[in-house]
Amino acid sequence: MLTGQLLELIFESASIQRWNDHIRPPQGFTELDKQAHKMMYAYVLGKLEEESDSGMDFDWVRLIEGGLFEFLHRIKLTDIKPPVFHKIMEEKGAEINRWVLEQYEEVLGQVDGELFARFQEYLTEHEYSYAEKQILKASHYLATQWEFTHIDRLNQGLYGLENERESIRGRLKEHGSLAGVRSLRVDTNIHNFMDLVGQLRFQQRWGHSPRIPQTSVLGHVLVVAVIAFFASLDLDACPKRLYNNYLCGLFHDLPEVLTRDIVAPVKRSIPDLDRIIKSIESSWFEERIYPLLPDTWHDEIRYFVEDEFADRIRIDGKRVNTEVTPAHNADCYDPLDGTVVKACDQLAAYVEAFLSIRHGIRSNHLKDGLLIYHMYEGEKGIVSGVDFGPVFAYFNPEELGLRKPIR
Repeated sequence: MLTGQLLELIFESASIQRWNDHIRPPQGFTELDKQAHKMMYAYVLGKLEEESDSGMDFDWVRLIEGGLFEFLHRIKLTDIKPPVFHKIMEEKGAEINRWVLEQYEEVLGQVDGELFARFQEYLTEHEYSYAEKQILKASHYLATQWEFTHIDRLNQGLYGLENERESIRGRLKEHGSLAGVRSLRVDTNIHNFMDLVGQLRFQQRWGHSPRIPQTSVLGHVLVVAVIAFFASLDLDACPKRLYNNYLCGLFHDLPEVLTRDIVAPVKRSIPDLDRIIKSIESSWFEERIYPLLPDTWHDEIRYFVEDEFADRIRIDGKRVNTEVTPAHNADCYDPLDGTVVKACDQLAAYVEAFLSIRHGIRSNHLKDGLLIYHMYEGEKGIVSGVDFGPVFAYFNPEELGLRKPIR
């Protein structure tokens, strides 16, 4: 399982502002949101590539890992302006990558030595995960282009804007051979879907309380997905199980693009409200989201977003909500650990509250968020074989000058 130290590092990306020498939307564009949007694009490009006749052979687990590796790389280097960054990487890429690896050797190595070895190979070997790198690069520039459409409107007449526009176009043109990039140029529906996904950047979490750092719904789902990835490594998950757990984390709040973020206390306080919300989300998804996506994707996305926190497998192609046992840890069962994803979601929410309180914001809403802590004390911290206790313990509420939350 990932450590509290690594999770805290991941949350730093929520404070890293992009385009900070341009006029931006009030909440800005954070690196966390950019990386989340990028991985949504990576899913779309990967699915389009799978269904094309391009002949590209890529591996989903390597794509997910590559996204994580590039995310960690960016956390250390993202303050560098893109033109400068690209120039430095062209001339001093090997040295920069070695420096980045040194920064993560202890924090990532103690989590999973084999994962760190793959991280090292990813950064130092050009041919390693080559196909996956192409999809991720294209996804990176597509997410950047989405940001730039808003920057462009807000900065009309700003010197250098045309150069930015041409640079992004040029970078995307380099990936024009990818079936997904070509499809996005002409498929208005998928383009509109990704635009909806982008709107989750503007939906702030914890709407009743200021926070530091602020996180959006889109940034939150990436944190959940990353935690789910590490939890899956703990489970020695088969490739399909890891894929499902990660993407369930990434997609689990997608319905909020239609309903917005309804805070947990409201859901808990009104009987049957959660069921009603789920019914509305399901209906609106059918009406507004699925028509934007190829029919062949619908079943998989339903598997991710409907009853998202239930453990499930497939038997004879049909979903069965049941505990995922070691016997089910095989691709043929299409296993998904919904209870683990729920714990990842609650851990992410808890850390959001914890960090804000540590930064001096002590609203009652955030203090209520700390109540999640007691749910994972002792043996309760072990969820479907994954021990979340040590990560929660790293963010101990006693450090905040508060008594440990009790029931």
